[in-house]
Amino acid sequence: MGRTKPLSLSADYVVGLTDGEGCFYVNLRKSPRYQTGMVVQLHFHLKMQASDKDVLRQVKMTLGCGNVYFQHENRPNHVQCYRFTVASHRDILGKVIPFFQKHSLRTHTKKKNFVLFCKIAKLVESQKHLTPIGLARIAKLKKLMNQRTVS
Repeated sequence: MGRTKPLSLSADYVVGLTDGEGCFYVNLRKSPRYQTGMVVQLHFHLKMQASDKDVLRQVKMTLGCGNVYFQHENRPNHVQCYRFTVASHRDILGKVIPFFQKHSLRTHTKKKNFVLFCKIAKLVESQKHLTPIGLARIAKLKKLMNQRTVS
């Protein structure tokens, strides 16, 4: 029996999954290839247990971009996981951001991170990340993302 093609998911399902398991992430790292000495990488991630890998494949089908890969886990009491990642600027700007602009996230923290992520993506799209001032602005916005809050 042949392998079946993964089905796409409803937008509400992808939003709920992202609210619970998703991450909008900006990586700033040193790179001599850029005049500013830094490269800006935009990422969207979802991480799930290995037994739920097919759901990540369905997210990939729904968004029309990204990759699913095994993420080895070494920490005690943690199970092996798979990660869905979108790292292409073109796909972040053309698919991920429009999807979540059309289908709003529901949790306060994820909404806040998405708004900051969009601001950074806009700076990247307009090539501001190639200037020291733009890079400083991106670094400042990044610091506001994914902060742990204590209640």
